[in-house]
Amino acid sequence: MAMLSLDALLDVMGELFSDEVSIAVSNKETYFYYRPSKRVDLKIRPGDPVKEGTIAHKAIKDRQKVSEFINRDVFGIPYHGMAVPFYSDGQVDGCVTAIYPAYTDGKSVVTVKTQDGWKPIPFSDVHYIEVKERKTYVMTDDVSGTHKNTLQEFEYLLPRDAFVRCHRSFIVNVHHIKEIYPDTHSTFVLEMNDGSRIPVSQSYSSYFRKLLGF
Repeated sequence: MAMLSLDALLDVMGELFSDEVSIAVSNKETYFYYRPSKRVDLKIRPGDPVKEGTIAHKAIKDRQKVSEFINRDVFGIPYHGMAVPFYSDGQVDGCVTAIYPAYTDGKSVVTVKTQDGWKPIPFSDVHYIEVKERKTYVMTDDVSGTHKNTLQEFEYLLPRDAFVRCHRSFIVNVHHIKEIYPDTHSTFVLEMNDGSRIPVSQSYSSYFRKLLGF
């Protein structure tokens, strides 16, 4: 049987992990493989240096497995990760890193800016979050307000069992989905309880179906 190429082997290895886990592989100085997930993407590119302060850098430096939380100062977003060094001729030759999304910090409301001031909204009341015209809008039955967070930042703040990214411009609360309709090219349209219709883009459709189990 022919040996797998390195790229093929790494792609197969990536399939063993959850769709919510990103995989990065580096030598001692730079990354040469990166597979982002739908849930967390550090925007690493092959050739990027292994930054000081990352778990990959710590694993290579300390010559041992590292598992810890990294704050947003390094890549701009917080994450949990595990990095394991690999060896050649007894010397550390690089590192494989699994990158997990950071968990919610325990808050149960999102505070939005309205025309009259600011209003705390329980997560359960949020129907969906939309980005348009470079602003982030939080939508409920009776409140529409803006927030300073990006959608990517909201992905780490919101409860994972209720909120799903379905499009580059939308995160939806699955408890407010009334019905799911098929659309062209294996995509979907969500009808929300308030009558809104939200697209599920092709790049998120497989991830969305897996999370909702259909």
